[in-house]
Order: sequence, then C-alpha cells, then structure tokens
Amino acid sequence: MGLKCELEIPTKVSKTQAPSTILNLMAHRPHLASSLNMFYLAEVVFKKIGTNLFHVTVWIPRAGLTEPAFLPSRNQATAGVVLQLPLLEGAQLGGGGNRKGKSKKWRQMLQFPHISQCEELRLSLERDYHNLCERQPIGRLLFREFCTTRPELTRCIAFLDEVAEYEVTPDEKRKACGQRLMQNFLSHTGPDLIPEVPQQLVTNCAQQLEKGPCKDLFQELTRLTHEYLSVAPFADYLDSIYFNRFLQWKWLERQPVTKNTFRQYRVLGKGGFGEVCACQVRATGKMYACKKLEKKRIKKRKGEAMALNEKQILEKVNSRFVVSLAYAYETKDALCLVLTLMNGGDLKFHIYHMGQAGFPEARAVFYAAEICCGLEDLHRERIVYRDLKPENILLDDHGHIRISDLGLAVHVPEGQTIKGRVGTVGYMAPEVVKNERYTFSPDWWALGCLLYEMIAGQSPFQQRKKKIKREEVERLVKEVAEEYSDQFSLQARSLCSQLLCKDPAERLGCRGGGACEVKEHPIFKKLNFKRLGAGILEPPFKPDPQAIYCKDVLDIEQFSTVKGVELEPADQDFYQKFATGSVSIPWQNEMVETECFQELNVFGLDGSVPPDLDWKGQPPAPPKKGLLQRLFSRQR
Repeated sequence: MGLKCELEIPTKVSKTQAPSTILNLMAHRPHLASSLNMFYLAEVVFKKIGTNLFHVTVWIPRAGLTEPAFLPSRNQATAGVVLQLPLLEGAQLGGGGNRKGKSKKWRQMLQFPHISQCEELRLSLERDYHNLCERQPIGRLLFREFCTTRPELTRCIAFLDEVAEYEVTPDEKRKACGQRLMQNFLSHTGPDLIPEVPQQLVTNCAQQLEKGPCKDLFQELTRLTHEYLSVAPFADYLDSIYFNRFLQWKWLERQPVTKNTFRQYRVLGKGGFGEVCACQVRATGKMYACKKLEKKRIKKRKGEAMALNEKQILEKVNSRFVVSLAYAYETKDALCLVLTLMNGGDLKFHIYHMGQAGFPEARAVFYAAEICCGLEDLHRERIVYRDLKPENILLDDHGHIRISDLGLAVHVPEGQTIKGRVGTVGYMAPEVVKNERYTFSPDWWALGCLLYEMIAGQSPFQQRKKKIKREEVERLVKEVAEEYSDQFSLQARSLCSQLLCKDPAERLGCRGGGACEVKEHPIFKKLNFKRLGAGILEPPFKPDPQAIYCKDVLDIEQFSTVKGVELEPADQDFYQKFATGSVSIPWQNEMVETECFQELNVFGLDGSVPPDLDWKGQPPAPPKKGLLQRLFSRQR
C-alpha cells in the first residue's frame, strides 16, 4: 500500500529548491497534505517534459512508523556529517497497521530461548542490585513485577515512585505532595508504611518539610529503601521466574547483529570515514541513523584508535542529553554505528537560518541548561567533550537537545590531567590554545561561547561571514575580553562572563563544584532541573514535522574509491573490538518503547511456570528444514 502523486515543476527550479517546491505543491492538495509527514520515505522520480517542465512522480509507502518524519540536520550524531533532505529511495517498510514498522516475523526474531540455554549467562552475570534492578530498563521492570507478589515490597516500590514524583513536582505544589507521602508511607497510621525506617530520620524529614521542601528531602530514605531491597528481596528475585525471564531477554540482547538486523534506506549524508544512512530495526520498527566507517578508509588514515575511542565512549554514556549508541556491527567493507535519529535540525541552522540571527534569551537559557546536563553526564563518566559548538547540538522532534559527535571526546583518568590542542577555532578555551594541561574546563568555556552565540547571533571571538585568520582568533581568545550588547540581560552577561573567564581555575564550573556551580547561577533560578532531567519541561520551540531544517539539500558528495589499501587478517582484532553488537540500555529501551516487551513478557495465567522457563523441561526441537533449505546447505 502507498500513495502516488504526480506534479509538474519548472525546470528552472534548482535541486536545492526542488524538495520545498514539491512539498508546497503537495500541501495545497487536501488528499496529500496528511501524508507530508511521510515525505522522507518518498521515492521521487524526475522526468523532463518539454524544455520548461519536469514531470515529478512522488511515491510514499504507507507504514506505521514510530519515529517522526524528517531527518533534516547537519552533523547528525557523528563527526562531520552533513545531512541533506532525506528522500528515501525505494523504501520498503515492513508492517503497516498495528505492527508499527515491525517485520511480519518479528515474534520469531524475538523468540525466547528455553531457559536451559541461558545457563552460561546465569553463571557469568554479575549479581549487582543497582545494575540489574535499577539501571537496566527491562531488569527494573521485571524486578518491580516480582515485587508485586509481596505486599511489603509493593509498598517499597510505591514509596520510591512517590519520591520520584515529589522530586519533579513544581515548587509551589511540593510541600503538599511531601505531606501526602509522609502520611501514606512514613506514618504508623498510614496505609502503606514501609519497613525498617528509623523514626528519627522520619522526624527530621517532617521538620524539614515544614521549613521548606527541598528536592532532595527524601534522599536518605530512598537510599535505605534500596538498601533493604538489595538484600533478602534481591536474593529471592534471583531465584524467581522473573529473573529467569530477564536472562531470556539478556540472551536475546546478546545475539549477533548483522546488516540483516536492519532495513537500510538511502544515504542521508557523509561523515569522516563514510556515509550515513537511515535504517530501521526489522524486529521492532525503530528508526536510527547508521554511520558507516569504511574499513579501507580507516586503515588509510590510521583512524583505528579514534574510531574505537568514539565507539567506546558512546556506549559508556547513558544520557537523555547525549546521542545514544544502540548497535555496533560490521559488514564486509564497513564498521557501523547505529545512533539516535534526530529530526529537528542543529542549533547552527536554527541560529542563522530561521529569521533574525540568534534566539530570545529564554530559549537560549533552556538549551544551555540541557547542554549543562549533558556535560554533567559526560563529566560524571570522566569524559571531556572538547567539541561543543552549535552544529554539534541536535534537536529532536519535541525540541529537546542532544550532544552529538564525540569524535574528539576523551577519558580523563582519575586524579590526572590531559593535554591536546584539539577542537574548533573560536570555541577552544585559552588553555587548549596554549597547549596547557586540563581536565573538564574546556567544555565550560565552550558552553559560554555557545550561550553568547545563541543570544547575540554571532560568536564572541569572530564575526559570521567575516574572514579572520586563525592566529587572530586565538589571540582574541587568549587576550581580549568579549563585548556585550543590549541583547544580554544582566544575568545572561554574568553567566557568559563567568564561563568565558580566561583563567580556568576561576571559571564557573571549574571551582570544585562542576555542573552544580553552573546550575546554581541565578539565571536558572526558576528552572527545575529535576523536571528538566525527566523530560517533563516543555521546550520553548517545537520543530514543525513538515518543515525542513537544513540549508542545502540533495547535494551529498560521493566518496572517492580508496586505492592501494588491502585488508589483512591482523585487522580482524580491531574489528572484533568494534563490532560488539547491541548496547544494553538502548536495546532494552527500544524493546520497551516499541511495546515488544509488553507483548512478549507473558507468564502463566494461573501462576504456573511457562514451559520455556521450566528448568526441568527440554527445549523444543528445532523445526525441520525444507527441501530447498537442505539442498542449499549441501551446496554451501
């Protein structure tokens, strides 16, 4: 099933203008307007008729995608990627209707193994409560399902949920929320008294609540509750069918990932070592961006260490404000990173190509707050980013940002400093320009540059479209104070000037408190960072799903063929380190978000153990091969 429309456009329309022209014509046809949000899957065929007209055929496949339509941004989740208007040629999406892009055989693809096949996994898996029951999404859900079988554990989970709700409650409503929580879970007359809570701690919480309800009021009680759950309840969980089901999910998670795991769509752009294309997981229907690193190109440029470093950093970071790596696999010719797909364009385009340059201060401050949270998550893992600039900040379809392109990021060993004159001219901190040692200070400097640029509509140390030598920019960075116009409020000027302090020891974010110092600046006084971190706050700008947030389109340059490089058996060691398959947390999130977990996670109706979870049972025999399969297997 699909939609076909035929249009005529003048031949004088350039290839840069063609997509917008086609969209405008479609938008004025009522029966087509509702399909505009599927335009990025379209196959577009141009046929010249006469000297002044093109006959344009647009074919849009029907599919229930879970992802938004446009992929219109530069620098999509990777180094140097230039994304263009993605008219996906010949996209063949599986599954309309209720399958939401899933393959017809998605249940077979995600069929649980018999529990006996998980024995090695059961023995090797580290028994860590925090990792298994809090950090991993499916593990968290299954542990909670186990807790529903015992009333005292159900109360503990309900208490933890109420505390989480309290922490993201608006300031004016937090006291009432805290009082309800105290009455229900911490009072001897309450209906859901949680076990093993020191009375003195409860009294202290009650007194503090009356004085002023801070966000972290119940932090110690939360710690004690998790401590209680991590002992006997956790041990019981490890002997339950719920943990056995978790082992089955982990077995699926660790299955080999190949190019056949995905549907590959047309090229969206190019990165430093190869092309970037849209792809879709066959089993779940989830859309991603696939960054391909050509093996010969990596070898020719001696880029193995850089590619592996980026991959390892991406899989280590789990943040709402940093692009996620979901899969890493290899083909015959390329290494592939499967990354978060962002649809709202990058900040560089929004700053300079959406009317007057720059943003209203409120919008700039919102983005600065989210970037601050992303940097905090990176620094928590002791990773310094080193390439913060507008084109590396991408918007999702809701208007939230993610940091992308971690090619220059590096791990900073505990108690040590690093050295490296890397980054982008105009955003490199004075200590980087001077080639001095540092830890995380360059990121806070770059945040100051970016905030300044979002408000002023130009970089603090170089004017847009005005050529200036690198040496002069670096001199300004080291020696000259930035200038502020009337566009900056006193608070905005204060924050920028503290982030752009030439001395890293005096710079905001570098005085010992890290991101907390930045968050405590008065400009963020009305912003609830707990709500921001939970994704609850409404962004000041939401991308239009029918807009195209990129300047140049349909102009992706082709890579030249790599000559004189041969792959050798010794290269395989590097490829094995790179192609490690699924990344645990993003994979589990994908299963939950696409409702695969909900549909497959079924137990016996009467509390009985399903056959696939019965250790005493035998796994079903594999299905017999058909005649054609047997013939082909003999030939191979």
